[in-house]
Amino acid sequence: MLLIRKRAYARAGLVGNPSDGYHGKTISVIVRNFFAEVTLYEWDEIVPLVERDEIEIVWSQEDKSRFRSVGELVRDVKLHGYYGGIRLVKATIKKFVEFCRRQGHDLHDRNFSVRYESNIPRQCGLAGSSAIIVATLRCLMDFYGVPIPQEVQPSLALSVETEELGIAAGLQDRVIQVYEGLVYMDFSHEAMRDLAGLACGVYEPLDPALLPSLYLAYSTDASEPTEVIHNNLRARYHQGEPAVVHAMQHLADLTVEARAALVSGDHARFGALVNANFDVRRSICRLPAGQVEMVERARRAGATASFTGSGGAIIGVCPDAATFARLQADLGEIRCKVIRPQVLPAP
Repeated sequence: MLLIRKRAYARAGLVGNPSDGYHGKTISVIVRNFFAEVTLYEWDEIVPLVERDEIEIVWSQEDKSRFRSVGELVRDVKLHGYYGGIRLVKATIKKFVEFCRRQGHDLHDRNFSVRYESNIPRQCGLAGSSAIIVATLRCLMDFYGVPIPQEVQPSLALSVETEELGIAAGLQDRVIQVYEGLVYMDFSHEAMRDLAGLACGVYEPLDPALLPSLYLAYSTDASEPTEVIHNNLRARYHQGEPAVVHAMQHLADLTVEARAALVSGDHARFGALVNANFDVRRSICRLPAGQVEMVERARRAGATASFTGSGGAIIGVCPDAATFARLQADLGEIRCKVIRPQVLPAP
């Protein structure tokens, strides 16, 4: 029996976030400490594609509908939201099939079951949803033997959420999860181009060795669904609110500076730009107090700090072991976990 198992990892936005959804620029890094894993295994029975009723998506713990008490139900909703990953897997399969048909790829008629699991902390801004989509997409490409160009895969993954599920999002998460490592991304009007019917930016992998010593801290207590922040921000941007439009351009400019700082080895400047990224975001968003406290405590401990994504997790430059110990102690007081992000595969 054919069995395919693929992973996609968590990610952390370093500089530029969230301008990726607003024709900006970003630098992001993969976080191999956490991952979503999708397993696809083939059925023996063959059924024509248009008549399939043997495609099975197996429920995971995150999709459960039975609870020991109402208290457990409330906790589950707070942690996972009202939807688990089943909708993400289903929507990915649908968009993959539609993409293949548009591109003239003939798909074979073999059936399969697919299941997923994830240890990425939910709703912390670590891109857990897109990780499920990217891992599912990798399984489907392997199973059907369809080679989708690397620069196209993030845009296809994004279409699953924006077009199929109506979730506001940008390309950044999917780009870093497809490319992995450390990537500089340009989503400006000048950089965007059409590839295979999808809008794609320009993506430049950078050597992770350029990075200073980083830390990552997260708390599910301070989590917030990404659409809560992005939907309001997107509406304000499209209404032409000057502060929001200017902020997105400012974030893009910070990203260009951050790339230059990395390439030149100026870690102090890079750390300052990470701080500036959060300060710009704070100037246009009403941020939850718990998330702001994470940043403020990290800075008082001697590190730089900015959100990894939509909040609930922060990342920054941590220059030495003493600072890392202070981070663990000070952030631990508000129930945050502090780790060193793993960017490269284990040797």
